[in-house]
Amino acid sequence: MARMAKVVELPSITKLNKIQGKIAAQLIQALRQAVQNGDLQAGDPLPSSRELAMTLSVSRGTIIEVYDQLLAEGVLEARARQGTFVSDNLARSKRQQTQKWTNTHATQIQLTPAAQAYAEVLKEFKPLPHLPFAVSVPVGRTQPNDIWRKFGNRYRARGVAAPSGYDDPQGVFSLRVAIADYVRRSRSVHCEAEQIVITSGIQQALYICSQILFKAQDQVWVEDPAYRGTTALLENSIQPLHIVRVPVDEEGIQVDTGINLAPNARAAFVTPSHQYPIGMPMSLARRTALLAWAKQQSAWIIEDDYDSELRYSGQPFPALQGLAPEQVIYLGTFSKVLFPSLRLGYAVLPKALVSPFCGLRVLIDRHPPSADQHVLAAFIQEGYLERHIRRIRNVYAENRRYLIGMIERYIPKHLGYLQAGDQGMHMVLWLADYMDDREIAQAALDAGIAIKAVSPTFSLERKRSGLVLGLGDFDQDQIKIAIQTVAIILKSHAKPNRIERS
Repeated sequence: MARMAKVVELPSITKLNKIQGKIAAQLIQALRQAVQNGDLQAGDPLPSSRELAMTLSVSRGTIIEVYDQLLAEGVLEARARQGTFVSDNLARSKRQQTQKWTNTHATQIQLTPAAQAYAEVLKEFKPLPHLPFAVSVPVGRTQPNDIWRKFGNRYRARGVAAPSGYDDPQGVFSLRVAIADYVRRSRSVHCEAEQIVITSGIQQALYICSQILFKAQDQVWVEDPAYRGTTALLENSIQPLHIVRVPVDEEGIQVDTGINLAPNARAAFVTPSHQYPIGMPMSLARRTALLAWAKQQSAWIIEDDYDSELRYSGQPFPALQGLAPEQVIYLGTFSKVLFPSLRLGYAVLPKALVSPFCGLRVLIDRHPPSADQHVLAAFIQEGYLERHIRRIRNVYAENRRYLIGMIERYIPKHLGYLQAGDQGMHMVLWLADYMDDREIAQAALDAGIAIKAVSPTFSLERKRSGLVLGLGDFDQDQIKIAIQTVAIILKSHAKPNRIERS
């Protein structure tokens, strides 16, 4: 059990008027007031009578008199061999008083439209618990914790991963070198370390791009459906943009449709290697058409390389960036393959964009935390990252096969059918059109199952009902029970005249 500091600062009782006299009475009132105001809370320790007397330059007898009075009143309590504390009995009455005051005196704060919008965004992005089928939650064999901790301790002990000053807003150079080599070999990305900026993840990179690349009301293509983090960010951008939702099909974004809707758009936000949420890669024909449009219009392509490493048959698809390095901004993250709390990603930029990109990031958070950057650089350079990816690819492939089997066994096809895909950390279970996937997802969460609705990723015009099922390394019994529970929930939401024998 951690020891609490014996010396407690009490700024609220230091302003004593010794000329006025009655020091004990002043201290008693000051301590009562500190408790009422919340400066001192139930369970907080107080200094010993000797320490407080020295601090206030009063006699110890005065402090003992004060403590005795407040002990008698129940404001304080004495604990054998521990000292004097604010009474725990005050906690309940304090909560009751606060609730009563809130109910009768609270005023309504008038939020701006922007504040209201961000409050709604927070509701959407509340993290799910580490339960089946949360996406991108490393559990079991997919966790890098042990090796990461050992590796981190080793490099911190050498001193290279224990920086104490401000660092380069572009990121630690050794990590940028490691990433440049890694994406060249694994993703066919053409870049130098000088073109890479380390970010706190995809979201930060998307936000900076939205602010430095466009003018107000510029049109931008966004896939339909698309990752909700992208659409929510663009919808609430400080620099208002005109979002054009472009449908995707089995080949990826429909470039011809995009040209018909907004031929002069300034950019296209795409997930070509593994479309989110549906899961298919963009075909070569669509890639060629998209690049040709971007070159003709001098438009940007912002490539989110979502889950590209985790393909279960064949080799991962190459990145678009390698085909047009001056046209494509390539975004990657380590949160998915390592662990989300790492909060390290990267942007590969045309050289002309590096300075403005870093200029805005300086105003946001100056630079990413440096310690883990040094650890990650060595982790990549010594081959640990690629070994980790190979291991988790095998784990996810095994769990994917088992999950597909459980869905086929327990969920009737007229209620839901699976779009499995052949890569990534999730699959989509499409639901019957009349079902409300948000309602289903909430019912599942209430039953201890962490799934997300697909419908928020679509535009209103093309909305479909479905569930995103993550492939975490959960125990097979957990997976089986979770799917059985989902099946029960779906049957309970089925229309009576559509119930069939499964």
